Amino acid sequence: MNSEAGNQQRPFRVAIVGSGPSGFYAAEPLLTASLNVEVDMYDRLPTPFGLVRYGVAPDHPKIKNVIKVYEKTAADPKFAFFGNVAVGRDISVGELRRFYDAVIFACGAETDRHLNIPNENFKGSHTATEFVGWYNGHPDYQGRSFDLSHPVAVVIGLGNVAMDVARVLCKTVDELKNTDITRHALEVLAESNVREVHVVGRRGPAQAAFTPVEIREFGELHDCDPVLDPAELNLNPASQAELDDPQAPVRRKNFEILQKYAAWPSSAKRKKFVLHFLKSPVGIKGGGRVEKLVLEKNELTGEPGRQNARGTGQFEELDCGLIFRSVGYQGLPIDDLPFDAKKGVFPNQGGRLTRDGETVPGLYATGWIKRGPSGVIGTNKPDSQETVTNLLADLPKLTPCEQPVRADVMEFLSRKEIRFIRFEDWKKIDAAEIKRGEPLGKPREKFIRVAEMMACLDTREAGHVKREA
Repeated sequence: MNSEAGNQQRPFRVAIVGSGPSGFYAAEPLLTASLNVEVDMYDRLPTPFGLVRYGVAPDHPKIKNVIKVYEKTAADPKFAFFGNVAVGRDISVGELRRFYDAVIFACGAETDRHLNIPNENFKGSHTATEFVGWYNGHPDYQGRSFDLSHPVAVVIGLGNVAMDVARVLCKTVDELKNTDITRHALEVLAESNVREVHVVGRRGPAQAAFTPVEIREFGELHDCDPVLDPAELNLNPASQAELDDPQAPVRRKNFEILQKYAAWPSSAKRKKFVLHFLKSPVGIKGGGRVEKLVLEKNELTGEPGRQNARGTGQFEELDCGLIFRSVGYQGLPIDDLPFDAKKGVFPNQGGRLTRDGETVPGLYATGWIKRGPSGVIGTNKPDSQETVTNLLADLPKLTPCEQPVRADVMEFLSRKEIRFIRFEDWKKIDAAEIKRGEPLGKPREKFIRVAEMMACLDTREAGHVKREA
């Protein structure tokens, strides 16, 4: 082992960029490793937990209980949080390397993939990320507005995020009011005229990416019925083989639920949740805003497990006034780091960053920025473990950093007038949000702007001056 890092006299210093699940799942095995290690975690927002705080639907509070696990990690004295610090903007990767022997990037997939169809950016066409961030209180999306006056909305995509968007649109205010959905979002949803929410996917029911838990909930809504044409469940031989695969219990459970929806009796409920399979969006029509979504019917070709959707040349139009696009996500580049623009990830081998096929010493990745946007929160745990295992194996050959002292980092950020947020500062923000939620019967009422978060902190305790907007 490198005698200069990891021994009793000199800790092995690791920075983790990103405080979502993959970041915390990387921190935990580092902190419990049999060596002297210090982990500093960075996030561009003052708040930790990333996707758990801002991506998990407000009506799924049990999923957010994983935060308790992350808080135990954060309580380790060898751990430090530096919130409100954007790596690549406030501090460069080169500057970061002065203070750390290794850096793990766990910055996720922050932007949506495009459909690349005509008029994709018409008024009334939005990404799912915008809507989810807006109702979850993410500061980046508080300037957004969503016109819910039209009776028909369309969600494009068959993943869990698409289901979350559809479900929030289909639920009543009473079903949402005791969650941590933001108050302003609840007020807008209370005035919604949306009565039909159509969900469209390019592949068939056997390939749907949602989970049984997500799709089952649409049969339990207070004022909304699921609607599914039985013909949508007709399967080609390859899809039937996928469904019959003994290793595919999730697909079979999904299909059983969909069969129930195909036989669902109509009722007097005001809203409808309508599923469409084997259809791809090919264009949006309207006078500068969404009026119709043009769809092409698809057929599946290929072997079981490797089927692709191919257009048939048959088209239909769906009248609507609102579209949410949920067709995948991709990461964003950071200056001085290798980036695969096509895949939206940092190129890597087992978490070791690579440039032109060669390993970049001391730089690592985990989570969606490593593997792409796939899996659920728990999927990040083995992924992060792989990265950490490889990092620790590399330790003997890593070049020690110049300034392996946490106080030096804090002094550096202060000199640059970066007001960094420590974990104890976040706990004050957390307590204030919980208090704000109590009179509303909510678990919390989130601050939706960084300046609001800063305002509830004593400036003498929260790092030093600068950015609050």
